[in-house]
Amino acid sequence: MDVFIGFDSAWTDNAKAPGAICAVAMDGTSPIAFYPPQLASFDQALAFIQQVRSKDGVTLMALDQPTIVPNATGMRPVERAAASLISWLGGGVQPSNTGRVGMFCADSPVWRFLSELGALEDPEQARIATQGTFIMEAFPAISLASFEASFFGRLSGPRYNPDRRKTFRLADWGRVARAAGAQAEALGCADLAAWCRDAAAIPQPRKADQDRLDAALCTLIAFRWRRMPRSDSLLLGDLRTGYMVLPASEDVHAKLAIASARFGVPVDGRLICPSTGWPRS
Repeated sequence: MDVFIGFDSAWTDNAKAPGAICAVAMDGTSPIAFYPPQLASFDQALAFIQQVRSKDGVTLMALDQPTIVPNATGMRPVERAAASLISWLGGGVQPSNTGRVGMFCADSPVWRFLSELGALEDPEQARIATQGTFIMEAFPAISLASFEASFFGRLSGPRYNPDRRKTFRLADWGRVARAAGAQAEALGCADLAAWCRDAAAIPQPRKADQDRLDAALCTLIAFRWRRMPRSDSLLLGDLRTGYMVLPASEDVHAKLAIASARFGVPVDGRLICPSTGWPRS
């Protein structure tokens, strides 16, 4: 049995604004358990993972928060490459550095969470392992451009964060939830697909609803990474300076290859030549 978990941590441990977590358990190609997205602090997420993790297979969690942050200021290289695409889509990237107190400083909750979880952070190994608990960094907002073709285009990214009242679009909320549902359906996760369809119909979404939806998206990213062909996803960055695992349509892959070459960020473990757009030998 494989278990796929998505955790939108919310980056801090604010009791009034927790993150959200979701999971799907698969026996071969058949879903055998669905744990609907629920609000969760870091400690609650740890307890949840202990409850649902696979005893005889692989547990793979996609975390919507940076897990490798060696830089004291500014952005990680992977964020600079991702920001090139995200800004073109009309969004932004939050910088990760150890100067951000409560998020990535030495006392931030994410480091204790990762230590107590004891998961292996090796995305490529997570694809082929037969047992163990693995974790990888995901970025739902950039992944949407691969989940739904209409989200790929200049200023075409969806505005689905209810907290940003000036830019939030209810129509975009529905489009994101339906796109997630279509992905879940295609992957054979009928219960998750149904949950996403219900989410699309929420008349007045709140930030907590978006956190739950992002947890569902992270679950789909984890599922795709392990179960779908390697070419359907990419690993942007590296395990030394920071990385993200992303679903990758051909258009997204091409766009990120250009940005990665510009900033010297590896794609799938190889640097891209700026002049040719091809991996360097």
